[in-house]
Amino acid sequence: MGMKNYKDIDEYLADFSGETRKKLDEIRKTVNEEVPEAKEKIAYGIPTLTFHGNLLHFAGYDTHIGFYPGSAPIKQFAEELSGYETSKGTIRLALGKPLPLDLIRKITKACVERNLQKRK
Repeated sequence: MGMKNYKDIDEYLADFSGETRKKLDEIRKTVNEEVPEAKEKIAYGIPTLTFHGNLLHFAGYDTHIGFYPGSAPIKQFAEELSGYETSKGTIRLALGKPLPLDLIRKITKACVERNLQKRK
């Protein structure tokens, strides 16, 4: 996918189908259940949820879903993330494997805590 100017997450998601779309919808739903107060926007060309600043981002690709909570949660949950490809602020969730929704919930909560701490 090239960089396209999406007006909102719904428009972004409309470019996907099949398993990729299903997983993107699941991530969106899971994060919104954890943080119903979160706002949605497109930032850096991808879906972004905000709660007292950027909370996390996610995106669809040909072989995986990118989940971008920032570097601190990746360090915090390093043991639970050992089965996933990660880099500084990125978790790559392979298509063809179930999403770790419980872990996504925990990471989302950690992102909320991080943003609330930054506010103080």
